[in-house]
Amino acid sequence: MHYCIKPGQAGKILSEGGNMTNLKSMKPAETLDVQGMACPHPLITVKKAMEKLSKGEVLKILCDSASTAEDAIPRYCEKNGYEFESIRFEENSWELYIKKT
Repeated sequence: MHYCIKPGQAGKILSEGGNMTNLKSMKPAETLDVQGMACPHPLITVKKAMEKLSKGEVLKILCDSASTAEDAIPRYCEKNGYEFESIRFEENSWELYIKKT
């Protein structure tokens, strides 16, 4: 599963299959591995990393928690107006991309 969310779309999935934003193709400014972290640590780690990024830079996150990948981080992105892309590889394996806008 691959989906993209643009700011201001209230969590609406704009594209399944990766045809909308394609943040994955952009070189990330930083890559975070939050696998094995219990909530709320992944979100706190992501927030701290996003504070350091400049506008237009992308953060890549490796994640193994459904609640983090499918709820906490998408809601954080929506609240802050960041572009978000999620790629699910296996049952508990995601690559998340956030573009600071």
